[in-house]
Amino acid sequence: MDIPETTPSTSSYGADLTRRALDLAMSSSTDMAESTLRVPLDYYRDDKLAELEQTRLLRGTPLALLASAQIPNNDDYVVRTVLDDSLLITRDRDGQTHVFLNYCRHRGAMPACGAGNARRFTCPYHAWVYDNTGKLRGVPGKAGFDDLDRSDYGLVELPSEERHGFIWAVLTADAPLDLDAHLGSFDDELARWRYQDFQYHDERHLESTVSWKGALEAFAEGYHFPFVHGNSVIGQNTIANTHVYDEYGPHHRIGFPFNWIRDLADKEPDATWDDPSAYMGLIYWIYPNLILANSPVGVEVIDILPAGSATRCTVRHSWMAKYPADTPEQTEMYAGIFAQVHAAVRDEDFAMLPQCGEGVRRGQHEHMVIGRNEIGVQHMVRVMAGHLGIALG
Repeated sequence: MDIPETTPSTSSYGADLTRRALDLAMSSSTDMAESTLRVPLDYYRDDKLAELEQTRLLRGTPLALLASAQIPNNDDYVVRTVLDDSLLITRDRDGQTHVFLNYCRHRGAMPACGAGNARRFTCPYHAWVYDNTGKLRGVPGKAGFDDLDRSDYGLVELPSEERHGFIWAVLTADAPLDLDAHLGSFDDELARWRYQDFQYHDERHLESTVSWKGALEAFAEGYHFPFVHGNSVIGQNTIANTHVYDEYGPHHRIGFPFNWIRDLADKEPDATWDDPSAYMGLIYWIYPNLILANSPVGVEVIDILPAGSATRCTVRHSWMAKYPADTPEQTEMYAGIFAQVHAAVRDEDFAMLPQCGEGVRRGQHEHMVIGRNEIGVQHMVRVMAGHLGIALG
């Protein structure tokens, strides 16, 4: 469609956001950047740059590692692998959460695996025992370690904080964690959703031959909707190439209007306008690697990280319900919702994205061009490139 020039603005959550989306939908326009952006191919394919991303972007920045709803009870735990590190994430007997490197301090084997409810974890190699606060509690053959101060040999704990329904951590043990500084004004935007009250439902994992940054960008524009998602609810329910866009420091919010927002055109604003999620899909990018795709009934949590090279990534796709299921029928309904949205991610986005990865690896041109109508993608690139010291055209 023909997109006239518009200027992105910032508005609070509520009727103003609904009005902005309605105006764009009725005028067949979208929020846009000032100009196109040229991005060097090496931004997506350089393995040396990928190593720098780990140190500058990913190991010193707070990451939302786990939804609080995945360990709702005292003594719950989950083991996750993040950037090849095995992490033990626990909720102790007092309800406090912790994030540990899941490596025994004796010879490095992994004391915990999977998920469940436990107060103690026993290393499978020599049976050293740790509690869920990380303290070393048992050493078989203790005479061989009689000069050991156990208090010095607990599991290595990473800086972490639980907030807004997620457990955040920095993957470097001696690094500071300042979540206030990291989230800035986005803190209030996340708080309104009360993700801590959502019910965790399920998750799926993917690995793909595309840059983790390129994969994230698929969730920052609706330009591709009719071509990639034309046969699914995304393409059928959402107005293509139309979105309201707002930045919050390094993070952003994008609203993709549903077709039925046009029904508001001849109506006076009422209380329903105060909840924009009834009229648009609201997708958040939390720098550097997290996508939250909100709907009226739940949220998709899409966690994307590099996997061993510049053009390979891992994806953890989970779904949480806004209204906890209390009947088998409701649980089955939620399973159907997640199956549907995951199929779109797996069979549509990640069927196309490996082609982009191949083009990046094999391309002999100098740069990609990002359109004015891809303002969210431009923001992602500018933020990442700024931290990496990359010049853009």
